[in-house]
Amino acid sequence: MPEIIVIVESRADAEISTKLAERVLLEKVEWLEADTLSHLIKWSGLDLGTEHSCWKNISDIIEHFSHEFKFPRIRSNGRLKTDGKAASKVLKLISFLQYKLKRDIKAVIFIRDLDNQPERREHLEQARSEYNGQLAILIGTADRMREAWVLNGFMPLNSEEEKILKEITIELTFDPCLEADRLRSNSSDERDPKVVIKKLTDGDFSREQQCWEETSLEILLSRGRSTGLTDYLDEVEQRLIPIISQ
Repeated sequence: MPEIIVIVESRADAEISTKLAERVLLEKVEWLEADTLSHLIKWSGLDLGTEHSCWKNISDIIEHFSHEFKFPRIRSNGRLKTDGKAASKVLKLISFLQYKLKRDIKAVIFIRDLDNQPERREHLEQARSEYNGQLAILIGTADRMREAWVLNGFMPLNSEEEKILKEITIELTFDPCLEADRLRSNSSDERDPKVVIKKLTDGDFSREQQCWEETSLEILLSRGRSTGLTDYLDEVEQRLIPIISQ
């Protein structure tokens, strides 16, 4: 089955990025059904039998393949930095998995929190621009972190949630769901997206999931222009649909 490699910071990142991708595909491809999609693509990590791989483990994964399959050591590209260098190594490893181990890998998704470092996306874009293979490469960068995307999808379900959101909006002087990009990363700060999400969902991850699984794509596209969410959804439409339609 065709594989799509998912490179993320955490399992939660993998869940939100793959579910959103599935929703875009199901909405935009007229003939596609949910049960059909599960037979057309498979979300995978670099290691067989995994559903995603984490950035922090890339070096160890490459080392594993070097020992087990005599995968040639990757030389660093002097033009690429940090995330771009890591992404380039992933792309070279995928080429090895495609042609030497016969894995049917069609695309890779790089998901990264910007954490107030916009150069992270620039480096990923550079790695993509220097790649000359047939792999579809998608980039999703959350500004400033994944929780901003969750907030973009938060819709109060009852009067209690409406009250909490109103109180937070008064305290911040702006609606964190409409302007999640104005939040900042500091766990001791009321403007930290993690703090806001915890207040709104009472720390319930299943309630978080509803924000990206049930909120309409139209709302997510509208709210996510400044958090990187809209860009990611556009990338899914532009780069994954052609794979499904082959």
